[in-house]
Amino acid sequence: MPRSWSAAPATTLAGGVWRPAERRWVGEFTAVGYFFARALRQHVDVPIGLIDSTWGGSRIEAWMSAPSLGLGEAELRGVLARERERGRENLQAIAARSGGLPERDPGLVDGRAVWAEPGLDEAAWLDIEVPALWETAGWEGMDGVAWYRTGFELTAAEAAAGARLSLGTIDDSDTAWVNGRRIGGLESAWNRPRLYDLPPGALTAGRNVVAVRVVDTGGGGGIYGDPVAVWVEASGRRQPLAGRWRFRVGQATVNLADRKRELPAVLYNQMIHPLQPYPLAGVLWYQGESNAGPADAHHYRELFPALIHDWRAGWGEPGMPFLFAQLASFMPPPSRPVESSWAVLRESQAAALALPATAQAVLIDAGDAADVHPRDKQTVGERLALAARGVAYGEELVHSGPVYRGHRVRGERVVIDFDHAAGGLVARGGGAPRGFAVAGEDRRFVWAEAAIEGERVAVWSRSVPRPVAVRYAWADNPAGANLYNRAGLPAAPFRTDGWPVEPPPEPPPEPPD
Repeated sequence: MPRSWSAAPATTLAGGVWRPAERRWVGEFTAVGYFFARALRQHVDVPIGLIDSTWGGSRIEAWMSAPSLGLGEAELRGVLARERERGRENLQAIAARSGGLPERDPGLVDGRAVWAEPGLDEAAWLDIEVPALWETAGWEGMDGVAWYRTGFELTAAEAAAGARLSLGTIDDSDTAWVNGRRIGGLESAWNRPRLYDLPPGALTAGRNVVAVRVVDTGGGGGIYGDPVAVWVEASGRRQPLAGRWRFRVGQATVNLADRKRELPAVLYNQMIHPLQPYPLAGVLWYQGESNAGPADAHHYRELFPALIHDWRAGWGEPGMPFLFAQLASFMPPPSRPVESSWAVLRESQAAALALPATAQAVLIDAGDAADVHPRDKQTVGERLALAARGVAYGEELVHSGPVYRGHRVRGERVVIDFDHAAGGLVARGGGAPRGFAVAGEDRRFVWAEAAIEGERVAVWSRSVPRPVAVRYAWADNPAGANLYNRAGLPAAPFRTDGWPVEPPPEPPPEPPD
């Protein structure tokens, strides 16, 4: 189905076509859906059809009906009117800051990159922090073309030897020049690092000028990511290039369509409501990253079951199977126990298991620290297929990893009981279970030791003699967590406390001697 939206519930789809699962078509289809259907087809004696109704980067509110959100028609119209006005204001602000909105990029003249020339007068250019999406630097909502410039110094020997330039990641496409010479570029590669070799003929002793033309077609734009990934290296000497660069807009628009994926009800109206006369065997739900901020993650606990009830009522199927993917791991793993809004979002997702005919695929072992869209779609699809076999097709099989059931404090140890642990628990890779943290009444968590005791796990730390709370895999990226059941499925993240997810207060200073 095409990405589309409507201010009111639609009765017909905006488009869409059935395709056979053949080589020429599957590459453009949802990879999770394809691997799900392929795995399920091996166990279910009927062809599997999938409807792909998705829009990347969307919030859950966009997929809920206005009544389920407590919104009337007039209120929804007001939201959309304010969004249109916001778009106009953003465009006016961009025009004011950039000195106008040219129809063509003045940085390119008949194919010549005039804004890449090393002697260019930059007086009309503005400063911008690199790396950072330009939306976070005052260019909210802008799509289009922008140019970046900076410089670096080389000795004569370094210039003669050549160098290497790293620009980190760029959303979406780039072309890069050094001293007016084109040295590389990637198209539609928002999550790929830019590493460009600089031949000696492109370099000079003294100051060298870098120019980068960035094209953004939607969502965030610009040079972004980790500052340590922006550098130039010559003769073994690496110079950091993160910091203040010069910046100028070449072309700009405000893409109001992209914002629709964040607004309440508008995707439901056009991409879900028209489907409801169509009978389904179940729903696969893979969303949550856009609601994983600190202000949103706990509220998801209310929104997600409301969406499930909403869709089941729309289809007239109160027991329609609803299978969901927990957030995969993302961002660097922590060196010590920390608070995590991603962990809270996973907890909010898991709370929906209280509803009948639901199941989750835990994916903390299938993520990518550097990419919010991990490439391992096969694991996701196959775990959802296991869930479908158990929930939608009634097979007797283990389709869930271990899930926290309860705990008991026994002196210095906390003993954790699990569901879905028949046959005993295992630590993948051998050794002891990892990923546990324990805290006392001061609410300060430390990494804990752990031992498997059949279908239970004992947790302790010598620095917490009177433990009161345990957490497992409580992080954006709990990379070390290794607890599984005998079916090879990972344990779900959990916490035994209900404390507010915020840093604990600092301890009082030590009294002077």
